[in-house]
Amino acid sequence: QVQLVESGGGLVQAGGSLRLSCTASGRAFSSYAMAWFRQAPGKEREFVADYTSYADSVKGRFAIARDNAKNTVYLQMNSLKPEDTAVYYCRATINMLSGSYDYWGQGTQVTVSS
Repeated sequence: QVQLVESGGGLVQAGGSLRLSCTASGRAFSSYAMAWFRQAPGKEREFVADYTSYADSVKGRFAIARDNAKNTVYLQMNSLKPEDTAVYYCRATINMLSGSYDYWGQGTQVTVSS
């Protein structure tokens, strides 16, 4: 079982920046495929970023990074817009002989005021 804890959300004005963090349990963090998703009120959860791609809506503004020594993945969010308001979740995908498993954090709220 892998536990993920997100932090760093908050209220920010449009044009501002935030850095989200997601810290994972486990000894094999470097092998976890990490990604960020978000869910706005009344909408489905959507992909934001992983190490191979970004959603079109965040390209050039958001950047994902990881520190394997700290079991942590980050999402640096710049030039924030009101439409970025959502609960942000990190996901860890772990591939084992028995299959591929996804784990989710509890989410962190990001609110961007206009």
